[in-house]
Amino acid sequence: MVRIPTMVNKIKLILSFLAFVAFIAGSQVASAQQVAVTPPMGWNSYNCYGSAVHESEVKANAQYMAKNLKPYGWQYIVVDFLWSYDNPPGSHIGNPFQRRLEDGSYIPWLTMDKWGRLLPQPNKFPSALDGKGFKSLGDYVHGLGLKFGIHVMRGIPRQAVWAKSPVLGAKGITADMIADTSSKCEWMNHMYGLDMSKPGAQEYLNSILDLYASWGVDFIKVDDISRPYHKAEIEGYHKAILHTKRPIVLSISPGETPVKEAAHVARYANQWRMADDFWDSWQELLNMFAYARKWQGTGGPGHWPDCDMLQIGKLSKRGPVGPERYSKFTDDELRTHMTFWCIFRSPLMMGGNMPENRPFDLQLLNNPEVLAVNQHGINPKELYHNNESMVWYSAVPGSKDMYVAVFNLKDTNADVPLDFTALGFNGRVTVSDLWARQNKGAYQSTYQQKINAHGAALYRLSPIKQ
Repeated sequence: MVRIPTMVNKIKLILSFLAFVAFIAGSQVASAQQVAVTPPMGWNSYNCYGSAVHESEVKANAQYMAKNLKPYGWQYIVVDFLWSYDNPPGSHIGNPFQRRLEDGSYIPWLTMDKWGRLLPQPNKFPSALDGKGFKSLGDYVHGLGLKFGIHVMRGIPRQAVWAKSPVLGAKGITADMIADTSSKCEWMNHMYGLDMSKPGAQEYLNSILDLYASWGVDFIKVDDISRPYHKAEIEGYHKAILHTKRPIVLSISPGETPVKEAAHVARYANQWRMADDFWDSWQELLNMFAYARKWQGTGGPGHWPDCDMLQIGKLSKRGPVGPERYSKFTDDELRTHMTFWCIFRSPLMMGGNMPENRPFDLQLLNNPEVLAVNQHGINPKELYHNNESMVWYSAVPGSKDMYVAVFNLKDTNADVPLDFTALGFNGRVTVSDLWARQNKGAYQSTYQQKINAHGAALYRLSPIKQ
């Protein structure tokens, strides 16, 4: 009679212990996935090298970031697309289409392992020789105190489908059994989508994320997945990241991501493109303001609407758009560009080749007071916009202060007034100019200063206690 409750108690203790272990394990996984708590800051190779970046150039940009920008919070080094393609020396080809040979195989053939997983091309990335992948380059970036990222195309390589490559972790399943051959990228024909309802599809995503995790990848940019919006595959990449138990940022592109999917994308991705590729054009900058207007209020820790890369510095050294050049933006437009990305709290991904930065380019990237607006501003909102000017604002954590960005959209220099009462201030307010890093003094009701054509000002407003 005594032994039955004793056994029950033992079982209860065992179950409680197992529940505790499961809780701890779950907490560790959840903790491991706490990424992009603030908007990610880094560099991406696409705008300056297109598909043709080489390992030495990635390292040069990593060295520059470690020396000049790491103290200000910049940390990600991201290798963009077609790292599995062998660009011939001097090649500027952006997205070479594959064609089929008589036996059905594909040319150009992308570097790939027996499991249908693409690998870095050793002619561009010598440390990847003999199937070593990006491990060495990832270690190099980590050795500088930075984080490493890569671009991937949605789905599974068509050449893996032709080869019927086995899926690692899914016995008896091959690539042709999980591919959705009706799901194709409009602008690059290397991949088929995945039918996530098929056995083995999730295992394939798990296998590629396991591979990336073994290389030390901290950030993946998945392309051809936001427009049109591939809900099941986005969830699949999210699950695969959780499966690795490694904290990896999930960035999805290109836009226009549907605003109606705001709740879903915020749950499954860490950043998502609001628009198509952004370049150094004033009209495209005006368009970005309109996209951001639709997405205001949706960003927060772990999930950020993305304005795309910063068009600052030396662009298009090997394509992909236009000739090699420094950004076509004027200095005032560059400041507007950086100011808006910061007040809106977009991820900050430098697009130019950083070793060629001019002094002004660096000044746009290393102002700690400006970067604080991006990293710490709370709930950015638009106050107003018209054809002549625009104002955005956000709260300063732990205070009654406010960050305010003022934009002159006119083609001529103009005084742009700022109405304190519209921002909720009563009484005198101290104005600090964050770009100039100067205190402009205390003002009642309004403040204005002349702003150059297409220029911007960024302030911190502090109410004076009465």
